[in-house]
Amino acid sequence: MLFVGINPGVRSALTGHHFAGYSNRFWKLLYDAGLVPEIIDYTDDDRLPQWGFGITNIVARPTPGIDTLTPAEYVAGRARLLRKIRRCRPDVVALVGLTVFRAMFPGVKGPVALGLHEERLAGARLFVLPNPSGRNANYSYAEMLKAFRALARLLRADGEHLRA
Repeated sequence: MLFVGINPGVRSALTGHHFAGYSNRFWKLLYDAGLVPEIIDYTDDDRLPQWGFGITNIVARPTPGIDTLTPAEYVAGRARLLRKIRRCRPDVVALVGLTVFRAMFPGVKGPVALGLHEERLAGARLFVLPNPSGRNANYSYAEMLKAFRALARLLRADGEHLRA
């Protein structure tokens, strides 16, 4: 299972860890949804493989927000991500944020639903999660948790060993 973010924020770049922003709820959501067996934080991102998870971004360049990312960076990032998925062959790719979905599928118009999608990425099933950044006012914590729990249910149904 591969988690995909859009690009690192400034704090993630400074710390060298994914989802390191002070208000980012990614790590809390992993535990609360039952995806990991213990409370972890951004400094534990290198432990994700022990639970069957990988983590990456579409664009490697850190920014305070996504407004300075260029179309060329998205195009190059899509190509890199597809190569990575072909090489690593995860069964499920979880796009962390609707913006990530739009970056990967620029031709898809209209609303983007959370959850499992028909689209695939290099053969991997596609799951869309809400962006857990504290800047994301579109979803409450309860709504985010519902989406992360749906991912946990999908992985359990696939026989992944997640905590109950």
